[in-house]
Amino acid sequence: MEPSTNKEKYINRTYRFLHQAGDMQYFNLRIKQTDLAIGVDRESYSDSLVGACRKELIALRVELEDYIKLHPEFLTSLVPLQLLPGAPELARQMAKAAAVAGVGPMAAVAGTLSQALGKKLSTCCRECVVENGGDIYLHSQRERRVAIFAGPSTFTYKIAVRIHPEETPLGICTSSGTVGPSLSFGKADAVVIKARDVSLADAVATAAANLVKSEDDLIKAIEYVQNINQVAGILAIKNDKLAAWGEIEIISLTGRQE
Repeated sequence: MEPSTNKEKYINRTYRFLHQAGDMQYFNLRIKQTDLAIGVDRESYSDSLVGACRKELIALRVELEDYIKLHPEFLTSLVPLQLLPGAPELARQMAKAAAVAGVGPMAAVAGTLSQALGKKLSTCCRECVVENGGDIYLHSQRERRVAIFAGPSTFTYKIAVRIHPEETPLGICTSSGTVGPSLSFGKADAVVIKARDVSLADAVATAAANLVKSEDDLIKAIEYVQNINQVAGILAIKNDKLAAWGEIEIISLTGRQE
């Protein structure tokens, strides 16, 4: 498959249809640049829940946009920043994750939004998953498998990361230099980070993916992550090469994943 086809698939989010678990009810929310796929246990789903999620997402975005108007550098910086006094919680979480990872705060925006909405859902839903461009908040009472989409790599949809219920709530975040619109200075097909803090997982995934220019650089991503205590594990992919470290249980996919 050509890289351009992979990019189109990612932007259109057609991969989402392959990731939906049969025991959950899904819906999408799209507000400006934010495009979420949300799944909840069927018993918790309702039209009012969808409306509440939309209202919460709008409020979160307004809060962040208002802060960026006061602090424009927050939007463009590629390195950690000191926040202005009175910065909202969303910005504080992003800045904290960016400081640990050594990247700009917007590297954590997708994961932070997923986490904020996921935590709200966890108070009223038995199970939930919030996916934002490959950055996932997961709270589950059963085992789940997160399929790996790594663009042109031969590993795409051939492997998954197994998640046990006792590990959740959890963040699973992916960064790529060959798939999707997000800024990356590397050429990794996929770097997947597993961490309790979704904001941190998102920022670290960006930083680790920036290190991968070729197959020989996969070990650089591993060594970088090994120095971050809050990260549970990493999976890094380039072409037909794969490297992993930590609490990453990789399984083969044979047929449609749950």
